[in-house]
Amino acid sequence: MGTSHEDKGDMISSSTDILNLVDGFIDQISKIRTILKGVSISALILAPLAIALSVFLLTHSSFFTILEDEDEFGLVLIILLGSVIAISSVWIVVGFRQYRMISTWNKRYSKYLANKEEIHRNIASDFGFTENSED
Repeated sequence: MGTSHEDKGDMISSSTDILNLVDGFIDQISKIRTILKGVSISALILAPLAIALSVFLLTHSSFFTILEDEDEFGLVLIILLGSVIAISSVWIVVGFRQYRMISTWNKRYSKYLANKEEIHRNIASDFGFTENSED
């Protein structure tokens, strides 16, 4: 019947391992969010510039001259500029949604860190640990 004490120890050890794994995963996600925020901001800056350049080229007076003189090249150019406008429009929407999602996640992550720190302080005070021996 001594195995029940060992089973409890194994269960506590497994729980601690899982919590450490989750904490490590959350920390990695936190580091990746900075990169994702940069990508979303670049999408919000570069996509409108690509759309503006494409619209400028499409509305420029020389563009119609190219269309008349170069049939095949003009068609390809129209398709490419249309594609740039369509893809850039999608990037604007995705960038905005990603930025909002990351901002929401940042708030939840900050709350998680504050709760985690409070739990560490409560455990330390309940068991008489010093603050230096937490991690």
